[in-house]
Amino acid sequence: MTSYGSPSATSGSRTNGLAIASLVCGIIGVFLFNVILGPLAIVLGVVGMRQAGVKGGGGMAKAGVILGVVDLIIFAVLLALAASNGGFTWYVGS
Repeated sequence: MTSYGSPSATSGSRTNGLAIASLVCGIIGVFLFNVILGPLAIVLGVVGMRQAGVKGGGGMAKAGVILGVVDLIIFAVLLALAASNGGFTWYVGS
């Protein structure tokens, strides 16, 4: 039977999925849902850094942890800003 594709494509090292997920959560968390995605990026990044010796992706995991911390700082700043301006208000009707 003939094998298609190069052998290196099937036996190549794969990047750690948790490191990728941490980085993605950190990037998206900067713009949306930072209070949820920030801690998630931190947890996934820490687990990804522990697995980096075997699966690789240590740099992405570190970047995910840093972005997770940035997400939480952004949330704290926005919360403090809203509290100093009288909190959140809803204007409905006339």
